[in-house]
Amino acid sequence: MQLTPLIRLALGLSLSGAAIAAEPPAHDGHPDTPAADASIPAPPEHQVVTEHEVRIGDRTIHYKATAGTLLIRDAKNQPTVSFFYVAYTAPGDKRHPRPVTFIYNGGPGSSSMWLQMGSIGPVRIENNGDKPVPPPPYHLVPNQYSLLDKSDLVFIDAPGTGYSQLVGTTKGKDVFGVDEDGAAFAKFINRYVSVNHRWNSPKFLFGESYGTTRSAVLVKDLQEQGMEMNGVVLMSSILDFSVAAPGIDHGYIVNLPTLAAIAWYHHKVPGAPADIKTFLDQVRQFARTDYTLALAQGDALSAEDSHRVAQQLSSYIGLSPRYIEQAHLRIDPSRFRAELLRDQEQTVGRLDGRFSITEYDADSETPSGDAASDAITGAYVAAFNQYADTQLKYSEKRAYLPTNYGVVNLGWNWLRGSHHGWTQATYVAGDLGDAMRRNPQLKVFSANGYYDLATPFYATEFDLGHLGLPPQLRQNISFGFYPSGHMIYLDIPSLKMLKSDLARFYDSATPAPAR
Repeated sequence: MQLTPLIRLALGLSLSGAAIAAEPPAHDGHPDTPAADASIPAPPEHQVVTEHEVRIGDRTIHYKATAGTLLIRDAKNQPTVSFFYVAYTAPGDKRHPRPVTFIYNGGPGSSSMWLQMGSIGPVRIENNGDKPVPPPPYHLVPNQYSLLDKSDLVFIDAPGTGYSQLVGTTKGKDVFGVDEDGAAFAKFINRYVSVNHRWNSPKFLFGESYGTTRSAVLVKDLQEQGMEMNGVVLMSSILDFSVAAPGIDHGYIVNLPTLAAIAWYHHKVPGAPADIKTFLDQVRQFARTDYTLALAQGDALSAEDSHRVAQQLSSYIGLSPRYIEQAHLRIDPSRFRAELLRDQEQTVGRLDGRFSITEYDADSETPSGDAASDAITGAYVAAFNQYADTQLKYSEKRAYLPTNYGVVNLGWNWLRGSHHGWTQATYVAGDLGDAMRRNPQLKVFSANGYYDLATPFYATEFDLGHLGLPPQLRQNISFGFYPSGHMIYLDIPSLKMLKSDLARFYDSATPAPAR
């Protein structure tokens, strides 16, 4: 059973408010829309190389930026996808090759623009914390928190996004799907590694949002093809899509700590500890004990117990006990976003609950949009287009597609080739567990924002705690938690902490040079 409508409701993960920023090209990869001539000639591969420098810590790093395309081909050697990428590479020692990290956003249907312009690349756009980015002119600044001091960085646009396009007779159904997408990315990474002679480099995967779903599939695929990874970075993860399935209580349980964090941030939790970590430890404990047991009883839960649990929930998430009981103790994230600041006629963001926006209809049961997405989308789109043109010196006749949800996401195949059966929701955590068992040196770092209601942190903790790993392999998983949202890097103190955590992770996952 395919759950496309459900997943669309649950996700739009990278930036739900930034739907289709430009009209898609004639052959946009929609599964039911072939090109006018049924075949699009594959454009020639090309690259534009520019030289730059950036100060990171106490080092000035000179690097090359390569913006370009690579073609992947099918079993008949026919081109299928022209991938657009931007690679940042610094000089290394041939005896001790620099690591290389492959980076992508999610959606499905998002380009890598968000990570490239905001997180670990050598430049970033200035933002305004938990407030909307001021209007243009926007400011692009050197990124002192870039990961370029630890690894070369390759930002990849997914097929049908950015400048990546389907070519030949390829249709959306050939690429837009959990397994199909993983296979396409695996081909790109194999080709990039071969063309750039990086087979002996330490290798990492870095995905955000649906990009973490992709990473779980991709790391297993690559390792089965003979390319082992040193590490996987999961930022704002979703590995089990059953959290969005109606009638399943698990989603309410793993969402609860994030609801509490957002209520805490907006001062809706009287008497809460000043330290959010202490507060959330209390909420986690309640979520996995009393709350889980109460929901498991369903309609058999007594009125007395329902009232008691509602009172406790109210003390954590800032909604009235009456409201909670009327919802049968099950708080839908969208309704929570509309209800928390109703007295101020505002709703809070989904990607980042720190953001809020005034609503026209203050009585609506659900928000009209996403305050977090609205706050930053325009700045990121403008900044990347300006940056590509003026600094990367790269341009195309086609418009750059920051997101292409109307084609890619709506045409996505959520079924797994090896997992067709009664199960309804996509589940990829098992792929990651298999990869870790087959490669016991593989390290995983999970980065999570407290205020992320799109991919709640407690759901990730749960999923990574249920991989069926022995104790020695569980030690290969580490976590970072930050006072930010889905896009952790919007909060500069969080970005600083993230860089520090990533530096330690890369050191732990990269063998020390032999003496």
